[in-house]
Amino acid sequence: MNSDSVKSGMERAPHRSLFNALGFTEEEMHKPLVGIVSSYNEIVPGHMNLDKIVNAVKLGVAEAGGMPVVFPAIAVCDGIAMGHVGMKYSLVTRDLIADSTECMAKAHGFDALVMVPNCDKNVPGLLMAAARVNVPTVFVSGGPMLAGHVNGKKRSLSSMFEAVGSYDAGKMTEEEVRNFERNVCPTCGSCSGMYTANSMNCLTEVIGMGLQGNGTIPAVYSARLALAKKAGYAVMNMLRKNIRPRDIMTKEAFENAMTMDMALGCSTNTMLHLPAIAHEAGVEIDMEYADRISARTPNLCHLAPAGPTYMEDLNEAGGIYAVMNELTKKNLLHLDCMTVTGRTVGENIRNCVNKDPEVIRPIDNPFMQEGGIAVLKGNIAPDTGIVKQSAVAPEMMKHEGPARVFDSEEDAIAAISGGKIHPGDVVVIRYEGPKGGPGMREMLSPTSAIMGMGLGSTVALLTDGRFSGASRGASIGHISPEAAVGGPIALIHEGDIISIDIPNRQLNVKVSDEELAERRKNWKPKEQHLEGYHARYAKLVTSGNRGAVLEVPKD
Repeated sequence: MNSDSVKSGMERAPHRSLFNALGFTEEEMHKPLVGIVSSYNEIVPGHMNLDKIVNAVKLGVAEAGGMPVVFPAIAVCDGIAMGHVGMKYSLVTRDLIADSTECMAKAHGFDALVMVPNCDKNVPGLLMAAARVNVPTVFVSGGPMLAGHVNGKKRSLSSMFEAVGSYDAGKMTEEEVRNFERNVCPTCGSCSGMYTANSMNCLTEVIGMGLQGNGTIPAVYSARLALAKKAGYAVMNMLRKNIRPRDIMTKEAFENAMTMDMALGCSTNTMLHLPAIAHEAGVEIDMEYADRISARTPNLCHLAPAGPTYMEDLNEAGGIYAVMNELTKKNLLHLDCMTVTGRTVGENIRNCVNKDPEVIRPIDNPFMQEGGIAVLKGNIAPDTGIVKQSAVAPEMMKHEGPARVFDSEEDAIAAISGGKIHPGDVVVIRYEGPKGGPGMREMLSPTSAIMGMGLGSTVALLTDGRFSGASRGASIGHISPEAAVGGPIALIHEGDIISIDIPNRQLNVKVSDEELAERRKNWKPKEQHLEGYHARYAKLVTSGNRGAVLEVPKD
C-alpha cells in the first residue's frame, strides 16, 4: 500500500507513534489510509452542508474496509466575492486548492482520496490535484440548491442580481427587491442554475470521476447522503482494482466532457477549467478543439439563466446520464471510457432515459443545432473570445454598435446603473484580465445591470475578464490577449463600431489595420497600484493551454 511509506517497518516506528497520538488502533493501522478532502466551511452556502456529506463518506469508507481521515480544502463563495476586490482573489484559489491538496496527499502517504467539493474553483482545483496525485479517487459534491420562488415563479441568484438592475432602472421598488432577497436562495447548496459550480459538478460526472447524480441531486435530499456513502464504497473498490484518475481522465473522457458541456449549456468558465484539468492529466486541449465540438453538438438543455428550468428539474428528468444517452443517438460520446464505478460510460448510462423532453430536449428537437458555447475570433480577439450563445437573445446573435469603453468593472457599472448606456451600445470592460485585474474578475454585476435595465436584447458587453455562469445576454468574455499585455481590446476607442457575428464566429472593431498599428505604437500599459496576496505573490497569467495558472514573481 502507498501508506506503507508512513506506517510499515522499524524505520517508521516514530511515524506510528504519531498515529497513536491520533488515536489509531492496531487494526486501523493495517487498513488502507483514505484521505477525505473536506471543503466544509460556514461562509459558502454550497459548503455549509459538507460536514454531513463528509460523515457519510467516512461511514462508507469504513464499512468497505478503509480508514477514513479528513483534511480540509479552502473555498471562496463567488457570489459573496462578486463586484468588489474579493473577486480578484477567487480564481487564484483554484491553484491554491490544487497545490495544497497535492501537498497534503503526498506528505501523508494516502492510499486513496475522496474529494468533497461544491462551488466554483473548488471543483476544478480538486480535479487538478486528483490528476497530479493519481491515487484512486472519487468525487462527491455537496449538490445544488433548490430554486427559490418569487411571485409564483422559480428564481435563483442571477434573478437577484438582475433585480438590483431593475431597481436602478426604476422598474422595481425596494420592497420588491427585498422580496427577491428573502426568497431566491432558500436552501444550502451550489446556486440552482447551470452556473460554474453546477457545470463543473456535472462535468465531473461526465468525465467519470463522480457517481451518477453527483451533479444534480439537490443538496437537501437524503439521496445526497446515500450517494456520499456509495462514494466511500466506490473508492475502496477502485483501490482493490487499482483504478486511478489518469485511467479515467483520458483525452476521450475530456472530449465527452466538452460535448456534454455544449449539450448542457454550461458556464463559459469551463473553458478555463477543462484545459487546466486536462493538462494535469497529460492531455492538451484548446479552444479551437472546443469550438469544433460545439459545431457538431446540439444544445439540449436551457437551464437558468438561459431558460426557466433548474438543477432540480434536470435531476427529475433523468440527470446527466439521461442527457448522455440522448447524445449516443448520434454517436457523439466515447462509451468505452473507464469510470469510478469500475464500469464504462456505456455500461453506466445504458438504462437511463429522458423523463421530461421539455427539460432535456430529444436530440432531434434541440434548442439549437450547435452547442451552448461558441469561440469567436477577430481583430479584437486574435486568440479567443468566449460566449455562451445558448443564453444570447436571437436578435443579438449579430450586432453592430458603438463602443462604450471602461477600464474597470466599477466604472462600467456606474455608467449602466446611471442610465448612460443606450440601446445599440457595446460596453467594453478591459484591464480586468488575469494579469491586468489582476485576478480575472467575473462580470456578473454589469451583465445583470444590463438585463435589469431592460437592455439585454439591445446592448452587448465585451471584456478580457470572465463571465459568471449566471450571466446571460450578448456577453463575450475571456478575450485574449488581454489589455494589460497590449491585446487589441486595449486599442479600442470610445465610439468605434464593434461588429459581433456569433454564427460566423467573428468579433471585430471596424478600424483599419493601419489605424490599429498606429494606436499600438502609442499604447502604454495602464499604471497599477496593487495590494494584497493576489497581487504580491500570485498574479494570474494565461500560459499555453493550461488556462489560468499561478506565476510567482522572481523578486
